[in-house]
Amino acid sequence: MKRNYVKFTSGVILTGLFLFTSCQSPREVQANYEVAQIEGTRICIDSIWDTHPDEKAAAILKPYKEKIDEMMYEVIGVSEATMDKGRPESLLSNLVAEVLRLSADRVLKHSADIGIMNMGGLRNILPQGDITVDAVFEILPFENSLCVLTMKGTEMKRLMEVIASLHGEGLSGAHLEITKDGKLLKATVQGKEIEDDKDYTVATIDYLADGNDGLTPLANADKRECPDGMTLRGLFLDYVRQQTAAGKKITSKLDGRITVVPASDQK
Repeated sequence: MKRNYVKFTSGVILTGLFLFTSCQSPREVQANYEVAQIEGTRICIDSIWDTHPDEKAAAILKPYKEKIDEMMYEVIGVSEATMDKGRPESLLSNLVAEVLRLSADRVLKHSADIGIMNMGGLRNILPQGDITVDAVFEILPFENSLCVLTMKGTEMKRLMEVIASLHGEGLSGAHLEITKDGKLLKATVQGKEIEDDKDYTVATIDYLADGNDGLTPLANADKRECPDGMTLRGLFLDYVRQQTAAGKKITSKLDGRITVVPASDQK
C-alpha cells in the first residue's frame, strides 16, 4: 500500500490509499478515498483570453473554426429594414409569428388561423441589409420547435384576453383592440369574430404550447401536433432562403394588429 495526495486541476484535493491489487471492487477502492480539502477561485472570462490564445489549441481548432465560420457567415437573404421586438406589436415579432403561421402548412397542408410568438423568445434584432445564418441564431438561440394546436373558440377568447393582459405578443392572423391597462375590448381571427364552438388552429412553439409565459390557454388545446426536427430557427432560415430564391427581400409591417385604444375612444 502507498498513501498519496492527489490534486486535480479543478482545485479539489483528495487523499487516500492506492491499493495495487485487483481483488477489490471499484466501490471498495473508492471507499478508500475522501475529500480532504476543496479550493476554488473565480476566473474572469474577458478579451484577455483572446490576446494570448493557446497556439497549439488554436491550431487544432482552426480547420473546424473555418468550417463553422463558413456556415455561420453565409448570406442567405436581405432585410429591407432593421427589425426589433416590442409591445404591443413590432416588426420582428410580427414577422416571426407570420413564419410560424405559414409553417403550419407542413402539418395541416394549409396555414394556421393564427401564429403566436412570445417576445421573450426573440433575443436580438434583425439588422437591415444582409442576413447571415449567425444573425438568425442570435435572434432565435433556443431549440424551440413548431407545435400546431387545435382549440375551441372559448379557449381562443381566453388566449386573446391573456395576450391583452401581457400588452401584446407576436401575433399573426388576428386583430386585438386592448386598453392601456391590458383589458381586451375586441378580438377577431382572420377578420371574423371568434365563435365559441368553432375549432381554430394555432401555430406556436412547444414552450408556449405547454402554457408557459402566462399563455395557459394553449395548454388546454384539444389537439396538439409537434413534428420532430422542425425548430423555429430552422423554419425561419428556410423562410429567408425561400423568399430570397423568389427574388424577395425580407419585410414586415406594423398594421395595427394589436391596437391600444385610448380611453376617450372606448365604448
